[in-house]
Amino acid sequence: MNVAGRFEEYLEHLASGLGHADRHEGLRGYCTGLMLPLARKSIEPMAARVGPVHASARHQSLHHFVAKAEWSDEQMLRRVCQWVVPKMDFSEG
Repeated sequence: MNVAGRFEEYLEHLASGLGHADRHEGLRGYCTGLMLPLARKSIEPMAARVGPVHASARHQSLHHFVAKAEWSDEQMLRRVCQWVVPKMDFSEG
């Protein structure tokens, strides 16, 4: 599977912990923005890059996801751990 496919799988795994399907697009946009080669990883430049045609609306959407949407950071960290820990190598190097 290619990198984009693995990223999509990861986002689907995380999204299942958000509670409501309306939050999935915010997660997708935010995580995509974090992965882009931007000098600043703040909402404004991420929004402009992820949705250049509708940057203002994307900015509002991303800001809402990060600052206002009700999702559990504890649940998100649990989902990250479920994905990452099994892939870690704990053997001594």
